[in-house]
Amino acid sequence: MRPYFLLRASILLCDCKEKLGECEREMESKALTKKPHAVCVPLPATGHINPMLKLAKLLYHKGFHITFVYTEYNHKRLLKSRCLDSFNGLPNFRFETIPHDFPPLSLNAIEDFAVLLASMKNCQDPFKDLLLKLNGSSSSSSVPPVTCIVSDMLMNFTVDAAVEFSIPVVFFWISSSCSLICHFYTRQLHESSYTALKDESNITNGYLDTIIDFIPGVEGIPMRYIPISLRILDPDNIIQKFIVNGIERSKKVAGFIIHTYDALEKDVLSALSSMLPPVYSIGPLPYFTNQIQDNDLYLLGSNLNLWHEYSQCLEWLDSKEPDSVLYVSFGSTTIMTRDQMVEFAWGLANSKKNFLWVIRSDLLSGDSGSLPAELLADTKERSLLVNWCPQEQVLNHASIGGFLTHCGWMSNIEALCAGVPMVCWPFSFDHPTICWFNCVKWGVGMEIDNNVKRDEVERLVRELMDVAKGKEIKKKAMEWKKLAEEATTSPNGSSWKNLDAIVKLLLSPNK
Repeated sequence: MRPYFLLRASILLCDCKEKLGECEREMESKALTKKPHAVCVPLPATGHINPMLKLAKLLYHKGFHITFVYTEYNHKRLLKSRCLDSFNGLPNFRFETIPHDFPPLSLNAIEDFAVLLASMKNCQDPFKDLLLKLNGSSSSSSVPPVTCIVSDMLMNFTVDAAVEFSIPVVFFWISSSCSLICHFYTRQLHESSYTALKDESNITNGYLDTIIDFIPGVEGIPMRYIPISLRILDPDNIIQKFIVNGIERSKKVAGFIIHTYDALEKDVLSALSSMLPPVYSIGPLPYFTNQIQDNDLYLLGSNLNLWHEYSQCLEWLDSKEPDSVLYVSFGSTTIMTRDQMVEFAWGLANSKKNFLWVIRSDLLSGDSGSLPAELLADTKERSLLVNWCPQEQVLNHASIGGFLTHCGWMSNIEALCAGVPMVCWPFSFDHPTICWFNCVKWGVGMEIDNNVKRDEVERLVRELMDVAKGKEIKKKAMEWKKLAEEATTSPNGSSWKNLDAIVKLLLSPNK
């Protein structure tokens, strides 16, 4: 039998270890609850979710506790494209959902986007309930109280919640500065004769060729390249209403983050700085987040895609020569007719170039149909058709020599980061504005006419991939890539400095 004093010492030692463990857990809990807590609220659409995810990762890297908010509707879609474990989160990076009454998707994505925006008003009360829940749990768990909100500008109901809870909010504009500034001149455009029309069927000859010269940083742009919602005088345009409402509510926010970089949109950013609260360009986010070596963030993945990614396409690209493949993708909302799709397909086939084409299941309006059998047979050895793919990795693959794109901003930024020249077919929203900057200001693209024809597709693809003009465009693309690297790969880069300024703003006691 063990002596009594040894048994007593053993019991005391166990008690000490247990109390020490409790103290350590308590200290850790207190340390966690002192962390600044940012609630990140993207618009529930792919092109908005992923930029916000990248921004949230940067704030996490800077020491913030993150609550990333998305809708129950998108949660169900994401579970189909990713495994359930992807959303378990990290101790300081958690996902939360709010209910969202969004009707089933129709065939017309542009109408769905308008319906999506209109339904955002139903999210305000659930969002306030979430803030109450998060602040309530902070007293009984390791979740710190909410200290700030980072909100997509189109989710501007967050401002009312921020005021009610006395929490500072910053807006995040996920698109270009050049498209944003056009919306600041909505009144001037609508008061002029440029947009005194009810619909585009009444457009007079030459209307779209009218040169707009009063928008700073965008001087000389033809009317046809102004964001589509601004071309027509329509007081019921829901997209325009939301953007104007966001601009009005921006007077109440602590700062305004734009997904761009100083060198790319210097003049426009300078003009916006006199119209908004402190403006911070923080991009390109694909480059920025790739600089962070953090195993936690690696577990979160690079994107939250609403479609399942066909990653085997990277193996297919491995089999191709450098700069020999044209990547074709029209983003997550573009809808085309079957005739347009066939014209694109034959243009690609006749170019005799390798191509990787993302064809979403909902890309076509009307009947789904399929590509002509003879075309598929003709391109079998040099084409790959997929439903969705890891675009950032694809664009950075050595075999990619060009990108046929709709000019959505996230796609555009990823192409600039990869130094990939573009053939541009703008679809909607602000895509025409970005197209004009690509082709006229930045020199990285060539435009396809909206009324797409196979001969034009073939010619532009050949020019981009073969001739001197394409080589010059590639050279410009590489120059913008270098400037993107300079903004994000050094503490002295403009985007790094702006990130530090954003963190300081969000941590300030007097916001």
